[in-house]
Amino acid sequence: MRVISPDGEQLGIMTPEEAREQAEEYGLDLVEVAPKARPPVCRIMDYGKYQYEQSKKQSASRSTRVQLKTIQLRPNTDEHDLEVKLRKAAKFLNSGNQVKFVMRMRGRERAYTDRWIEQLGELIQSFKEDYDTDVNVVSHPRGEGWRVHAIVEPASSSSSST
Repeated sequence: MRVISPDGEQLGIMTPEEAREQAEEYGLDLVEVAPKARPPVCRIMDYGKYQYEQSKKQSASRSTRVQLKTIQLRPNTDEHDLEVKLRKAAKFLNSGNQVKFVMRMRGRERAYTDRWIEQLGELIQSFKEDYDTDVNVVSHPRGEGWRVHAIVEPASSSSSST
């Protein structure tokens, strides 16, 4: 097997026993990094530290993922409740997430879907002005069954489809 030192230099091709002895001299572990290569490549390293660094990289990539956050409204949502929900939406947008505004209709409210689509559009427009956030509208307000919804994202995102 081909052995690489902790410094990154190649120690050459040696038997598994010789490689283990080299690793013991360094006080580290012998880790196979390319098993399909001919001959297989092993590296002398601290395996616990390597695992820790890999888990840190994985968790960092997981936290940077953009999420779709949902804010649910009703056509007659009270002014104060609406302000609270919009502050929450601004917080989501500032942390880089997309926000989906969903207005749920019940009963006869469904007969006025066009009015609620217009109201949600105005809400998004006033949201841009009141919270001084630059957003792109990914999905303009539209009715779908018992709901009217729209999706917005921070303007700094590179994928905008207006």
